[in-house]
Amino acid sequence: MFNSEPFIGQAIESVLCQSYTNWELLIIDDGSTDDSVRTAQSYADKDSRIKVYTNPHHIGMPSAPRNYGVERALGTFIAFLDSDDIWFKDKLKQQIPLFNDDKTAIVYSNYEKMNEKGVRNKRIISAPSYITYKDLLKGNSIGNLTGIYDTRKVGKIKVLNIYHEDYAMWLDILKQGFVAKNTNTVTAAYRLSTHSLTAKKVKVLRWQWDIYKKKEHLSTWKSSIYYIHYAIRACKKKLI
Repeated sequence: MFNSEPFIGQAIESVLCQSYTNWELLIIDDGSTDDSVRTAQSYADKDSRIKVYTNPHHIGMPSAPRNYGVERALGTFIAFLDSDDIWFKDKLKQQIPLFNDDKTAIVYSNYEKMNEKGVRNKRIISAPSYITYKDLLKGNSIGNLTGIYDTRKVGKIKVLNIYHEDYAMWLDILKQGFVAKNTNTVTAAYRLSTHSLTAKKVKVLRWQWDIYKKKEHLSTWKSSIYYIHYAIRACKKKLI
């Protein structure tokens, strides 16, 4: 969370409304200067499942706050929700049963785009029903606001201090031989913002190439092939 006063209440409410109730919510504030922390703390004061932690200084990268939360998480499953997005009420209820085999380490869902004011127009981002490591190299089909992983199978995964850090994390999990499953339902809404990292379109292209070459250490040929797949998917997603 960073300066999310207009949205943080909606995000928290979307967790409070979950039909699956055995959860904890760790809110990590990255040095907000507005009333985000006060708003979040007002919820924590009423529900012991909610805890608020604050960084004294703004870091500006998601990795450190996410790692801070993951380290303190007590649950079996780790899920992520940015402070301007929302979950739909059956998200966790639909996802948790899909971890019922030895190979599934990640469960994810489809999600819906909404504008900065929260208006939704059925702009659904649909993902494949099943993803392996090689599938994921073709582009990140796991919306971070929908992804959840099983610590019993993979432990707690450290989020790297790089751009596209969520994509790198999902790759690290699937690279171990696990698979990811889609609930094939829409379980969350992603808020489009002109200030988000993903809005920096030119830089995003470079970040993707760096994942292939610097992190996954793929050859230039393989990187190029996967990059073409990524670019096609990204264009289709943008048009929705």
